[in-house]
Amino acid sequence: MTSSKRFWPAGKVGDVPEGGTRLVRIGEPARPVLLCRSGGQIHAISPWCSHAEQELACGLVREGWIACPAHGARFDLASGEPLNPPASVPLATYPVEVEGGTVFVEL
Repeated sequence: MTSSKRFWPAGKVGDVPEGGTRLVRIGEPARPVLLCRSGGQIHAISPWCSHAEQELACGLVREGWIACPAHGARFDLASGEPLNPPASVPLATYPVEVEGGTVFVEL
């Protein structure tokens, strides 16, 4: 069986401010992915909190984690693992590559 995964262009590195997020739609069919930048590194995660399906795009990004704006659940940006309650289910994470200033996300 062959994998249908591939890297999709998701924007420029400069589109994601340090400590910020950018919601993009990529792939075929297009699906939402949240890009987050922390410590100069770009991460790609599911855009919804696994606890209450709240959008994470307005969440606080700090030192390798993002906090849900609704209930404060924090998630590790690299692994998607919840760092505190009320969340207990990890977020989906996606591999990221940066080439020539362009961010590519594997879906």
